[in-house]
Amino acid sequence: MSIVTIMRGSSLVSSVLALAIVASPVALPREAIAQTDISIHIGIGSSLNRGRGITCSQGERLLRNRGFRDVRRVDCRGRFFIYRAWRGNTRFEIAIRRTDGRIVDMHRISRRR
Repeated sequence: MSIVTIMRGSSLVSSVLALAIVASPVALPREAIAQTDISIHIGIGSSLNRGRGITCSQGERLLRNRGFRDVRRVDCRGRFFIYRAWRGNTRFEIAIRRTDGRIVDMHRISRRR
């Protein structure tokens, strides 16, 4: 084989490779979309502490971390901790099971006007 034949072969391979790269579909990143309304869903059955037991003060802190404000302890004796807290313009009474941090009851008490 002559050098010219080898050069033509490698040139042909390089050309085919370059054409394959140019012709291949390019994965473009998707456009980023900003979320303007970030809401945290919390309701009966939500586990606040991943199934681990909580103290009364931990329950209060966990509710604050989930968007409630002005959290007040009503009763921290027994199997359930009872709290009253505001979320938005609505006041709720929330019962959390002490043994696993799960919300077992939550109902609206009043609404601001």
